[in-house]
Amino acid sequence: MSAKEHVHVPKEKLYLLPPPKLHCPLKWGSYTLSYAMRCFAVETAMTYDEYNSFCRSLPHSTHVVQWRGAHVWKIGGKVFAIGGWHTGQHPGITFKVSNMAYEILRDAPGVRPAPYLASRGMKWIQHYDAPGLSDEDLKSYISESYDIVALGLTKKKQKELGLNQAEAP
Repeated sequence: MSAKEHVHVPKEKLYLLPPPKLHCPLKWGSYTLSYAMRCFAVETAMTYDEYNSFCRSLPHSTHVVQWRGAHVWKIGGKVFAIGGWHTGQHPGITFKVSNMAYEILRDAPGVRPAPYLASRGMKWIQHYDAPGLSDEDLKSYISESYDIVALGLTKKKQKELGLNQAEAP
């Protein structure tokens, strides 16, 4: 891309991060970021509205606001995702993960072992900052969290909700 070309990025979808070695001139509304700034754009993280909409789409999920305003999503009365607990530019979205996913994600930039939960030996991760996870990956991990929690419900509760019911041959 030449210095005269521009990529239009809406203001609400732009974070300016520390300058990398590469240059990407941007047009922010009518303001052009100069070549000298050597900056790049990252789309914003999933919003709380998008997070709530996605969690709402999962079968039998229920929503409650608790723990100082956190958006808590449950399946069968058990928590699978928490939106809140972070005051930065990116929403703090916390979810349960497998042992392997925990080992992979715990040191990744923009994610961390979930405050309070991971310190008590639970395998929970919080997406809290850039670069973090893409919206697609975040949705995948939230879905995985939903599945992990659903599988941990009692057989009776699973049957009540019509979950994990293998058909007899």
